[in-house]
Amino acid sequence: MKYKTLGNTGLLVSRLCLGTMTFGDGSGVYKHIGAAGQKEADDLVKAAFDAGVNFFDTADVYSDGASEQALGQSFKNLGLARSEVVLATKAYSRMGQGRNDVGASRGHIMDAVEASLKRLQTDHIDLYQIHANDIITPIDETLRALDDLVTQGKVRYIGVSNWQAWKIARSLGISEHKNLARFETLQAYYSVAGRDLERELGPLLEAEKMGLLVWSPLAGGLLSGKFNRNNQKPEDSRRSEFDFPIVNRERAWNIIDVLVPIAQAHGCSPARVALAWLLSRPVVTSVIMGAKRVDQLEDNLAAIDLTLTEDELRQLDAVSALPPEYPGWMLDTQGADRLGPVDLWSSASAS
Repeated sequence: MKYKTLGNTGLLVSRLCLGTMTFGDGSGVYKHIGAAGQKEADDLVKAAFDAGVNFFDTADVYSDGASEQALGQSFKNLGLARSEVVLATKAYSRMGQGRNDVGASRGHIMDAVEASLKRLQTDHIDLYQIHANDIITPIDETLRALDDLVTQGKVRYIGVSNWQAWKIARSLGISEHKNLARFETLQAYYSVAGRDLERELGPLLEAEKMGLLVWSPLAGGLLSGKFNRNNQKPEDSRRSEFDFPIVNRERAWNIIDVLVPIAQAHGCSPARVALAWLLSRPVVTSVIMGAKRVDQLEDNLAAIDLTLTEDELRQLDAVSALPPEYPGWMLDTQGADRLGPVDLWSSASAS
Protein backbone atom coordinates (compact mmCIF):
# COMPACT_ATOMS: atom_id res chain seq x y z
CA MET A 1 0.00 0.00 0.00
CA LYS A 2 1.04 3.60 -0.59
CA TYR A 3 0.17 6.58 1.58
CA LYS A 4 -0.31 10.31 1.20
CA THR A 5 -0.86 13.19 3.59
CA LEU A 6 -4.47 14.20 4.16
CA GLY A 7 -4.57 17.65 2.59
CA ASN A 8 -2.24 20.15 4.20
CA THR A 9 -1.80 18.05 7.36
CA GLY A 10 0.69 15.55 8.72
CA LEU A 11 -1.84 12.70 8.83
CA LEU A 12 -1.00 9.82 6.49
CA VAL A 13 -3.84 7.94 4.79
CA SER A 14 -3.77 5.02 2.39
CA ARG A 15 -4.17 5.85 -1.32
CA LEU A 16 -7.12 3.45 -1.32
CA CYS A 17 -9.90 3.92 1.20
CA LEU A 18 -12.64 1.44 2.09
CA GLY A 19 -16.05 3.03 1.63
CA THR A 20 -18.80 1.39 3.65
CA MET A 21 -21.98 2.44 1.88
CA THR A 22 -22.64 -1.27 1.33
CA PHE A 23 -22.68 -1.95 5.08
CA GLY A 24 -26.01 -2.28 6.87
CA ASP A 25 -29.53 -3.32 6.00
CA GLY A 26 -29.72 -1.55 2.65
CA SER A 27 -32.75 0.50 3.66
CA GLY A 28 -34.19 3.20 1.42
CA VAL A 29 -32.17 4.11 -1.66
CA TYR A 30 -29.30 1.97 -0.34
CA LYS A 31 -31.15 -1.19 -1.33
CA HIS A 32 -29.54 -0.62 -4.74
CA ILE A 33 -26.06 -0.30 -3.22
CA GLY A 34 -25.77 -3.31 -0.98
CA ALA A 35 -26.70 -4.84 2.35
CA ALA A 36 -23.58 -6.39 3.87
CA GLY A 37 -24.31 -7.92 7.25
CA GLN A 38 -21.87 -7.78 10.16
CA LYS A 39 -19.99 -10.91 9.09
CA GLU A 40 -19.56 -9.58 5.55
CA ALA A 41 -18.54 -6.17 6.91
CA ASP A 42 -15.92 -7.78 9.15
CA ASP A 43 -14.51 -9.72 6.22
CA LEU A 44 -14.24 -6.60 4.04
CA VAL A 45 -12.62 -4.51 6.79
CA LYS A 46 -10.13 -7.30 7.55
CA ALA A 47 -9.21 -7.77 3.87
CA ALA A 48 -8.68 -4.03 3.45
CA PHE A 49 -6.67 -3.63 6.65
CA ASP A 50 -4.52 -6.66 5.89
CA ALA A 51 -3.69 -5.06 2.52
CA GLY A 52 -2.48 -1.89 4.24
CA VAL A 53 -5.63 0.22 4.09
CA ASN A 54 -5.83 2.45 7.16
CA PHE A 55 -8.55 4.79 5.87
CA PHE A 56 -12.27 4.01 6.25
CA ASP A 57 -15.15 6.22 5.16
CA THR A 58 -18.83 6.15 6.08
CA ALA A 59 -21.73 8.56 6.69
CA ASP A 60 -24.57 8.81 9.16
CA VAL A 61 -27.17 8.57 6.39
CA TYR A 62 -25.93 5.27 4.94
CA SER A 63 -28.72 2.79 5.72
CA ASP A 64 -29.96 5.24 8.38
CA GLY A 65 -26.92 4.81 10.63
CA ALA A 66 -26.47 1.07 10.14
CA SER A 67 -23.24 1.54 8.17
CA GLU A 68 -21.60 3.47 11.01
CA GLN A 69 -22.77 0.84 13.49
CA ALA A 70 -21.37 -2.01 11.40
CA LEU A 71 -18.03 -0.28 10.83
CA GLY A 72 -17.55 0.55 14.50
CA GLN A 73 -18.44 -3.01 15.47
CA SER A 74 -16.02 -4.40 12.87
CA PHE A 75 -13.13 -2.54 14.49
CA LYS A 76 -14.15 -4.09 17.83
CA ASN A 77 -14.67 -7.58 16.43
CA LEU A 78 -11.30 -7.55 14.66
CA GLY A 79 -9.45 -6.07 17.61
CA LEU A 80 -8.16 -3.10 15.62
CA ALA A 81 -6.64 -0.40 17.81
CA ARG A 82 -8.26 2.98 17.30
CA SER A 83 -4.85 4.52 16.59
CA GLU A 84 -4.32 2.13 13.67
CA VAL A 85 -7.23 3.43 11.59
CA VAL A 86 -8.23 6.81 10.18
CA LEU A 87 -11.99 7.09 10.50
CA ALA A 88 -14.05 9.44 8.35
CA THR A 89 -17.76 10.05 8.46
CA LYS A 90 -20.19 12.65 7.21
CA ALA A 91 -23.19 14.67 8.39
CA TYR A 92 -25.87 16.79 6.74
CA SER A 93 -28.54 14.41 5.49
CA ARG A 94 -31.94 13.98 7.09
CA MET A 95 -31.73 11.72 10.14
CA GLY A 96 -35.20 12.31 11.57
CA GLN A 97 -38.59 13.86 10.86
CA GLY A 98 -38.00 17.14 12.69
CA ARG A 99 -37.48 20.39 10.82
CA ASN A 100 -33.92 20.64 12.11
CA ASP A 101 -32.91 17.01 11.63
CA VAL A 102 -31.03 17.93 8.45
CA GLY A 103 -28.47 20.46 7.24
CA ALA A 104 -25.21 22.07 8.35
CA SER A 105 -26.54 24.24 11.15
CA ARG A 106 -24.84 24.28 14.55
CA GLY A 107 -27.81 22.48 16.03
CA HIS A 108 -27.81 19.62 13.57
CA ILE A 109 -24.02 19.23 13.53
CA MET A 110 -23.83 19.02 17.33
CA ASP A 111 -26.61 16.43 17.44
CA ALA A 112 -25.22 14.49 14.48
CA VAL A 113 -21.68 14.16 15.82
CA GLU A 114 -22.85 12.75 19.15
CA ALA A 115 -25.01 10.18 17.37
CA SER A 116 -22.15 9.18 15.07
CA LEU A 117 -19.68 8.82 17.94
CA LYS A 118 -22.13 6.51 19.70
CA ARG A 119 -22.78 4.37 16.62
CA LEU A 120 -19.07 4.14 15.80
CA GLN A 121 -18.18 3.31 19.43
CA THR A 122 -15.38 5.85 19.54
CA ASP A 123 -14.52 9.09 21.32
CA HIS A 124 -13.28 10.93 18.23
CA ILE A 125 -13.67 11.13 14.46
CA ASP A 126 -10.51 11.71 12.45
CA LEU A 127 -12.20 13.41 9.49
CA TYR A 128 -15.68 14.90 9.88
CA GLN A 129 -17.20 16.01 6.60
CA ILE A 130 -20.20 18.13 5.68
CA HIS A 131 -21.95 15.85 3.22
CA ALA A 132 -23.79 18.39 1.06
CA ASN A 133 -24.37 22.06 0.33
CA ASP A 134 -26.72 23.76 2.79
CA ILE A 135 -28.33 26.73 1.01
CA ILE A 136 -29.79 28.12 4.25
CA THR A 137 -27.08 27.98 6.93
CA PRO A 138 -24.39 30.71 6.79
CA ILE A 139 -20.90 29.33 6.16
CA ASP A 140 -19.64 31.04 9.32
CA GLU A 141 -22.10 29.10 11.46
CA THR A 142 -21.02 25.77 10.01
CA LEU A 143 -17.33 26.57 10.38
CA ARG A 144 -17.67 27.79 13.98
CA ALA A 145 -19.53 24.63 14.97
CA LEU A 146 -16.88 22.43 13.36
CA ASP A 147 -14.09 24.47 14.96
CA ASP A 148 -15.71 23.91 18.36
CA LEU A 149 -15.71 20.15 17.72
CA VAL A 150 -12.01 20.26 16.86
CA THR A 151 -11.28 22.25 20.03
CA GLN A 152 -13.28 19.74 22.08
CA GLY A 153 -11.29 16.86 20.60
CA LYS A 154 -14.34 15.10 19.19
CA VAL A 155 -13.14 15.80 15.66
CA ARG A 156 -9.52 16.10 14.48
CA TYR A 157 -9.87 17.36 10.90
CA ILE A 158 -12.78 18.63 8.85
CA GLY A 159 -13.77 18.24 5.24
CA VAL A 160 -16.57 18.90 2.82
CA SER A 161 -18.34 16.98 0.09
CA ASN A 162 -20.16 18.02 -3.06
CA TRP A 163 -19.63 21.78 -2.71
CA GLN A 164 -19.02 24.36 -5.41
CA ALA A 165 -15.53 25.76 -5.91
CA TRP A 166 -16.55 29.32 -5.02
CA LYS A 167 -18.07 28.21 -1.72
CA ILE A 168 -15.03 26.18 -0.74
CA ALA A 169 -12.78 29.14 -1.56
CA ARG A 170 -14.95 31.44 0.50
CA SER A 171 -14.92 29.05 3.45
CA LEU A 172 -11.13 28.86 3.36
CA GLY A 173 -10.95 32.65 3.43
CA ILE A 174 -13.29 32.82 6.43
CA SER A 175 -11.31 30.17 8.29
CA GLU A 176 -8.05 32.03 7.70
CA HIS A 177 -9.51 35.41 8.63
CA LYS A 178 -11.21 34.18 11.80
CA ASN A 179 -8.59 31.58 12.79
CA LEU A 180 -10.99 28.66 12.53
CA ALA A 181 -10.27 25.06 11.57
CA ARG A 182 -10.29 24.85 7.78
CA PHE A 183 -11.57 22.26 5.38
CA GLU A 184 -8.65 19.96 4.59
CA THR A 185 -10.41 17.73 2.08
CA LEU A 186 -13.08 17.59 -0.58
CA GLN A 187 -14.90 14.32 -1.18
CA ALA A 188 -16.17 14.44 -4.75
CA TYR A 189 -17.16 12.40 -7.76
CA TYR A 190 -14.31 11.88 -10.20
CA SER A 191 -13.63 9.15 -12.74
CA VAL A 192 -12.15 8.70 -16.18
CA ALA A 193 -15.77 8.83 -17.38
CA GLY A 194 -16.56 11.99 -15.41
CA ARG A 195 -13.81 14.62 -15.32
CA ASP A 196 -15.92 17.74 -14.65
CA LEU A 197 -14.03 18.26 -11.39
CA GLU A 198 -10.98 19.30 -13.41
CA ARG A 199 -12.59 22.54 -14.60
CA GLU A 200 -12.72 24.51 -11.32
CA LEU A 201 -12.44 22.22 -8.30
CA GLY A 202 -9.17 20.53 -9.26
CA PRO A 203 -7.18 23.78 -9.66
CA LEU A 204 -8.65 25.08 -6.40
CA LEU A 205 -7.61 21.96 -4.49
CA GLU A 206 -4.07 22.12 -5.84
CA ALA A 207 -3.72 25.85 -5.12
CA GLU A 208 -5.04 25.53 -1.56
CA LYS A 209 -3.32 22.20 -0.80
CA MET A 210 -6.59 20.44 -0.06
CA GLY A 211 -6.90 16.69 -0.39
CA LEU A 212 -9.26 15.01 -2.82
CA LEU A 213 -11.16 11.90 -1.78
CA VAL A 214 -12.83 10.30 -4.78
CA TRP A 215 -16.25 8.72 -4.54
CA SER A 216 -17.71 6.48 -7.26
CA PRO A 217 -14.38 6.02 -9.06
CA LEU A 218 -15.99 3.44 -11.36
CA ALA A 219 -18.88 5.76 -12.26
CA GLY A 220 -21.42 3.72 -10.35
CA GLY A 221 -20.15 0.45 -11.83
CA LEU A 222 -20.15 1.68 -15.43
CA LEU A 223 -16.39 1.05 -15.64
CA SER A 224 -16.49 -2.31 -13.87
CA GLY A 225 -16.17 -4.31 -17.08
CA LYS A 226 -19.82 -5.38 -17.18
CA PHE A 227 -20.96 -2.51 -19.40
CA ASN A 228 -20.23 -1.67 -23.03
CA ARG A 229 -22.11 -0.19 -25.97
CA ASN A 230 -23.51 -3.66 -26.78
CA ASN A 231 -24.50 -4.47 -23.20
CA GLN A 232 -25.82 -1.26 -21.70
CA LYS A 233 -27.95 -2.78 -18.93
CA PRO A 234 -26.46 -5.99 -17.52
CA GLU A 235 -28.69 -7.78 -15.04
CA ASP A 236 -26.03 -8.26 -12.35
CA SER A 237 -25.14 -4.57 -11.89
CA ARG A 238 -26.71 -2.10 -9.49
CA ARG A 239 -26.28 0.66 -12.07
CA SER A 240 -28.86 -1.11 -14.20
CA GLU A 241 -31.39 -0.35 -11.45
CA PHE A 242 -29.88 2.85 -10.03
CA ASP A 243 -28.52 5.01 -12.87
CA PHE A 244 -26.13 7.23 -10.93
CA PRO A 245 -23.91 9.27 -11.14
CA ILE A 246 -24.80 11.15 -14.34
CA VAL A 247 -22.48 10.22 -17.20
CA ASN A 248 -22.26 11.12 -20.87
CA ARG A 249 -23.02 7.66 -22.21
CA GLU A 250 -21.55 8.04 -25.71
CA ARG A 251 -18.26 9.30 -24.27
CA ALA A 252 -18.37 6.47 -21.73
CA TRP A 253 -18.69 3.81 -24.45
CA ASN A 254 -15.71 5.33 -26.25
CA ILE A 255 -13.71 5.28 -23.02
CA ILE A 256 -14.61 1.65 -22.37
CA ASP A 257 -13.51 0.80 -25.91
CA VAL A 258 -10.04 2.04 -24.93
CA LEU A 259 -10.14 0.77 -21.34
CA VAL A 260 -10.78 -2.88 -22.20
CA PRO A 261 -7.73 -3.46 -24.46
CA ILE A 262 -5.47 -1.82 -21.88
CA ALA A 263 -6.88 -4.13 -19.22
CA GLN A 264 -6.33 -7.13 -21.47
CA ALA A 265 -2.73 -6.07 -22.05
CA HIS A 266 -2.16 -6.05 -18.28
CA GLY A 267 -4.18 -9.21 -17.66
CA CYS A 268 -6.53 -7.44 -15.28
CA SER A 269 -10.05 -6.03 -15.04
CA PRO A 270 -11.13 -2.71 -16.63
CA ALA A 271 -12.06 -1.59 -13.11
CA ARG A 272 -8.45 -1.93 -11.98
CA VAL A 273 -7.27 0.20 -14.91
CA ALA A 274 -9.86 2.88 -14.14
CA LEU A 275 -8.65 3.03 -10.54
CA ALA A 276 -5.00 3.14 -11.62
CA TRP A 277 -5.80 6.09 -13.90
CA LEU A 278 -7.21 7.98 -10.91
CA LEU A 279 -4.23 7.12 -8.73
CA SER A 280 -1.98 8.65 -11.38
CA ARG A 281 -3.68 12.06 -11.03
CA PRO A 282 -1.61 14.36 -8.76
CA VAL A 283 -4.69 15.99 -7.23
CA VAL A 284 -6.06 12.69 -5.88
CA THR A 285 -5.28 11.83 -2.25
CA SER A 286 -7.30 8.65 -1.84
CA VAL A 287 -9.77 6.67 -3.92
CA ILE A 288 -12.79 5.32 -2.05
CA MET A 289 -13.61 1.72 -2.94
CA GLY A 290 -17.04 0.25 -2.38
CA ALA A 291 -17.47 -3.52 -2.47
CA LYS A 292 -20.07 -6.13 -1.61
CA ARG A 293 -17.67 -9.06 -1.67
CA VAL A 294 -14.06 -9.68 -0.71
CA ASP A 295 -13.11 -10.79 -4.23
CA GLN A 296 -14.35 -7.44 -5.62
CA LEU A 297 -12.35 -5.61 -2.97
CA GLU A 298 -9.20 -7.61 -3.68
CA ASP A 299 -9.41 -6.75 -7.37
CA ASN A 300 -9.71 -3.06 -6.50
CA LEU A 301 -6.85 -3.23 -4.01
CA ALA A 302 -4.56 -4.58 -6.74
CA ALA A 303 -4.85 -1.22 -8.55
CA ILE A 304 -2.21 0.19 -6.20
CA ASP A 305 0.40 -1.98 -7.93
CA LEU A 306 -0.73 -1.28 -11.50
CA THR A 307 1.37 1.32 -13.31
CA LEU A 308 0.00 2.44 -16.65
CA THR A 309 2.43 3.41 -19.39
CA GLU A 310 2.65 6.97 -20.66
CA ASP A 311 1.01 5.88 -23.89
CA GLU A 312 -1.86 4.18 -22.04
CA LEU A 313 -2.42 7.28 -19.94
CA ARG A 314 -2.31 9.42 -23.08
CA GLN A 315 -4.95 7.22 -24.74
CA LEU A 316 -7.26 7.42 -21.73
CA ASP A 317 -6.74 11.17 -21.34
CA ALA A 318 -7.53 11.75 -25.01
CA VAL A 319 -10.69 9.66 -25.20
CA SER A 320 -12.06 11.06 -21.91
CA ALA A 321 -11.17 14.71 -22.54
CA LEU A 322 -13.83 17.23 -21.60
CA PRO A 323 -15.34 19.34 -24.36
CA PRO A 324 -14.11 22.97 -24.39
CA GLU A 325 -16.04 25.24 -22.06
CA TYR A 326 -15.81 28.95 -21.31
CA PRO A 327 -13.80 30.48 -19.71
CA GLY A 328 -11.36 27.58 -19.99
CA TRP A 329 -10.81 27.82 -23.73
CA MET A 330 -10.38 31.60 -23.49
CA LEU A 331 -7.89 31.28 -20.64
CA ASP A 332 -5.87 28.81 -22.71
CA THR A 333 -5.96 31.08 -25.75
CA GLN A 334 -4.95 34.27 -23.97
CA GLY A 335 -2.38 32.57 -21.75
CA ALA A 336 -0.59 30.65 -24.48
CA ASP A 337 2.32 33.09 -24.78
CA ARG A 338 3.06 32.75 -21.05
CA LEU A 339 3.88 29.07 -21.38
CA GLY A 340 6.49 27.02 -23.20
CA PRO A 341 9.45 29.26 -24.01
CA VAL A 342 9.23 31.17 -20.72
CA ASP A 343 11.57 29.84 -18.03
CA LEU A 344 9.60 30.80 -14.95
CA TRP A 345 12.40 29.87 -12.52
CA SER A 346 15.01 31.93 -14.41
CA SER A 347 12.60 34.86 -14.66
CA ALA A 348 11.93 34.76 -10.94
CA SER A 349 15.63 34.50 -10.12
CA ALA A 350 16.49 37.44 -12.40
CA SER A 351 14.01 39.68 -10.67
